[in-house]
Amino acid sequence: MNKQSTRMNRKEAAEYLGVSAGTLAVWTSTGKVRVPHIKIGRRTVYDSADLDHFMEQNKVNGDKTK
Repeated sequence: MNKQSTRMNRKEAAEYLGVSAGTLAVWTSTGKVRVPHIKIGRRTVYDSADLDHFMEQNKVNGDKTK
């Protein structure tokens, strides 16, 4: 099944990621956490497919090896 991506504003994207809009704004503006986004003039938009990929790339394996 092919999932259709959706464009969303910062507030919607923050809810999607489970963080505050302020946190997402800091991540986006500082570049310390590289969240894919699209700049259209002063507007910042996020694509759900990009956010899904971002979350997959930042997944931490819970296995503890000794």
